[in-house]
Amino acid sequence: MTITERIFYLIKARGMSQNAFGKAAGIAPSTISDWKTKGHTPSADKIMDICRVLEVSPEALLTGKGIDEAEVKETKVDYKEKQLLLEYEGLNEDAQKRLLTYAKKLGELTKLEEM
Repeated sequence: MTITERIFYLIKARGMSQNAFGKAAGIAPSTISDWKTKGHTPSADKIMDICRVLEVSPEALLTGKGIDEAEVKETKVDYKEKQLLLEYEGLNEDAQKRLLTYAKKLGELTKLEEM
């Protein structure tokens, strides 16, 4: 399996669309299309972004070690949840705490509104 084949395999295993993957990784749809149709491979500067979004190590992506149907666990996190996690990870610790507090309060408010 080539690097590109592994990327498309992992996109599918993660339940992502190519468009969602591209947005999360900051890669243009035309670039992703070129990987698939023209046999291009990702540039070195994009490998870390790809690995971050697909939750795989660079070694696994480049060598295939640890990537096969038996070893890749499918995630049940949808695109919106993934985006939320990526935004959360991009915040500093103080902002993460504030966001968690806000989410808890929002949950409490939602429960009250449902009564």
